[in-house]
Amino acid sequence: MFKKLRNRFLIVNLVSISIMMLVAFATIYTITYQNVQRETNMELYKVSDFYHSPYNSSKMPRGEGQGSGTGGSTGSGSSSGSDSFPSDTMGGDNGGPGGDPNSPPARSVSFMIKTDDQWKITDTHSRFDMEDTFYTEALQKVDQNKVGDSERQTGQFALDGTDWAYVVDPSGAGHMIVFIDVTAQQGILTNLIYTFAVVGLVMLIVIYFLSRYFANRSIAPVREAFEKQKQFIGDASHELKTPLAIINTNADVLLANQEDTIANQAKWLHYIKSETERMTGLTNDLLYLTQMDDSRSTMIHAKFNMSDAVESIILPMEAVIFEKNISLDYNVEPNLTVHGNSEQIKQVILILLDNAVKYSGPKGAVNVTLQKQNNDVMLAVSNTGEGIAPEHLDRIFDRFYRTDSSRARKHGGHGLGLAIARSIVDQHKGEVYARSVVGEGATFYVRLS
Repeated sequence: MFKKLRNRFLIVNLVSISIMMLVAFATIYTITYQNVQRETNMELYKVSDFYHSPYNSSKMPRGEGQGSGTGGSTGSGSSSGSDSFPSDTMGGDNGGPGGDPNSPPARSVSFMIKTDDQWKITDTHSRFDMEDTFYTEALQKVDQNKVGDSERQTGQFALDGTDWAYVVDPSGAGHMIVFIDVTAQQGILTNLIYTFAVVGLVMLIVIYFLSRYFANRSIAPVREAFEKQKQFIGDASHELKTPLAIINTNADVLLANQEDTIANQAKWLHYIKSETERMTGLTNDLLYLTQMDDSRSTMIHAKFNMSDAVESIILPMEAVIFEKNISLDYNVEPNLTVHGNSEQIKQVILILLDNAVKYSGPKGAVNVTLQKQNNDVMLAVSNTGEGIAPEHLDRIFDRFYRTDSSRARKHGGHGLGLAIARSIVDQHKGEVYARSVVGEGATFYVRLS
């Protein structure tokens, strides 16, 4: 059950994080893509405006070697372009030192094609020598159906492993198409996708193991509470099963001797009454624990004299302790006050003192001290006896837990007293714990403020 719960938690966590990562990556990619497209279009328009300028149009080759077919003038046109734009100036940036302000932007690998209305090549210009077929293939990549009569139309395509962006400008009786190389820009976008994929995969792997670790830690208290609940139900059932069996057996004995007098059957009736009282005490303790655990239950807290509360419990028990041949010593610092519910704190004192007396050895000793410790009040109840083994110290405050069940039953306990004491102290934001040396005795401490 807990494995399924953990797996569901992992799935929900991974799906949620994956969606957030995808949204974040998509947002970053969209912004980057828009910026690249904006810069590409600005570069395109810049190159296109250069080819549109009257000065440069007059210096560009016009119809040289138009020859047969399409773009037959490419070779001569390119060489003419080289004559019109000397090689020593073509390498400079526009307006830069040593550069020709009438040359295309040097950082762009670009070329231009002019066509008539029928999309037949009439003129070409490039800073580099290109094959005639290259111009034809580039023109075929242009989406001619979307070209309007007066508006610029942009687009992109890949040709021979190179990415190109183009802009189509109406030019008199035809069209002028300017192309620039955008392989580097497309490479940036492609690398961004690969980077996102790798980073996303690595992050998901890391997040999976982190989520698994924290899921196990988160489920651990739930598993522990579930196991305690199962143990509680089993222990409660066992505690109720024994007195019910005794009551049932004694009732059968009474029914089998219906002709006998009540006086003769008194023994069985006393057994029934004893077990009924034991069950009543058990159910009352369980109900009290339930009320203490209910966060909706309210307690009236006020400042009260802790010293008086301790003495009010010790004094009535002195006679009982004396009858059991156990020595009692107590040291209560006067006029110590705490904030809480006096009746419940008295119950804690009674539980600890009663346990100390029950589990004290023959001719043992019980010691109670109450003193100020920093800003808190510390109550310590100790006894001599067998003590508590270290492996039991952390569990003795659990419900129905006993270090020796047969001995606890002999003393009439259910294993709920210390659980009740801890619940009360927890409600008072205090601390209760035990220290013990096996063979010497144990001491229970209660810290309240």
